[in-house]
Amino acid sequence: MQMTSTASCLSWVIVLAAALAVSVSSHAWEEDGVVFGKIGDTITLKCDGHDESLVSQWRYNGSLEIPWSFLTNQRHLQLLDLHPSVMGNYTCHDQSGELLSSVQLRVGYPPGIPFATCRASDYHNFSCSWRPSVETLLPARYIASYWVNKGDPEVCVQDPAQPNTCSVQHSKVWTPYRMNITEVNPLGFNFRILEFTVQSIVKPDPPENLSAEPIPYAPRRLRVTWDYPPTWPQEVHFQLKFRLQYRPVLHMAWSMVETANLSDVITDAFAGVEHILQVSARDFLDAGNWSEWSPETRATPWISKEASVSVPDFSNDTFTEEPEPEIRESFADFCCPTHQSDPAEKVALLISLGIFAFVVLALFLILGALIWVRVGRTVKDGGIKPDFLTAIHMKALPKTQIL
Repeated sequence: MQMTSTASCLSWVIVLAAALAVSVSSHAWEEDGVVFGKIGDTITLKCDGHDESLVSQWRYNGSLEIPWSFLTNQRHLQLLDLHPSVMGNYTCHDQSGELLSSVQLRVGYPPGIPFATCRASDYHNFSCSWRPSVETLLPARYIASYWVNKGDPEVCVQDPAQPNTCSVQHSKVWTPYRMNITEVNPLGFNFRILEFTVQSIVKPDPPENLSAEPIPYAPRRLRVTWDYPPTWPQEVHFQLKFRLQYRPVLHMAWSMVETANLSDVITDAFAGVEHILQVSARDFLDAGNWSEWSPETRATPWISKEASVSVPDFSNDTFTEEPEPEIRESFADFCCPTHQSDPAEKVALLISLGIFAFVVLALFLILGALIWVRVGRTVKDGGIKPDFLTAIHMKALPKTQIL
């Protein structure tokens, strides 16, 4: 089994190498009168189409001074340790100074492995984009091709209006793709291979028409709506889910909710404060990635006119400020309820009052009984002596009245 897998991989690499060789050879770099060199290397310029014996001198942009070069025995001009400053126009002349030929020298680097990514905005089409990984200082071309399930290579069509991109139409779901992006310049080529399925690279476009509006008499709520991205076909098997993020304009922390609907109601907004909102989308089954965030929209929850602060009246040195609607309503309900009570509440209230009256009556009866028992015991013991009362009265009178 392992040998079969290795043989299959090896055969695929051979096919890939052959395809690359054919592609690069068919796109060989040719520019008349231009010679390309690699920075750091040595290059030899020849006086094309003329006998070496006729060459008397070389010039660089019209100047005879070329300190970074020397003439060979065949009167060729050899340039050592190329660097960007040597780029320019080189000409060879005969003894009379007549121009024999000219060549333009450009130097740079061969391509590196390009950076490349592929993305499907829906399940029926996908596109790939790329950029160089090395600043070569030289012109470059790109070859984009792909294989479907190890089939024959096909061309990924490049759009001239969108440089460094290509697209594949009518893609197949659950089918492996291999994308080859090859960068070619006059000094060579390099490539990157991407392997994927469409569902692994799906990334919808952002939702559109995001809007938010206040809800009357709800100072902490906002109703938010949006639409599917136009590039996503609304099919039964390919639905989207959404995440909504929002924050007050003066705060940096976002709050976030997820939903499968095209609308949602924010219930914890800051009363009287403007909010920033954005929404993004993803495949309902979590395939691929979330879309980019939609453009921002702003909204402020409903504000009651009665909740506004009155203008201070400095003529009377006093001013009043109305409480928040929610606080005012709660206080009114607590102190002076205006709504009709529930019958069960009335019954419970009457029962509570009856129990309270019974307890108070019982306390009074017990207290009266205790007093009656105390008085009864005093009378039983002989009552209060008259002499005792007379003595108390006599002590209270002044001495003059006693005498």
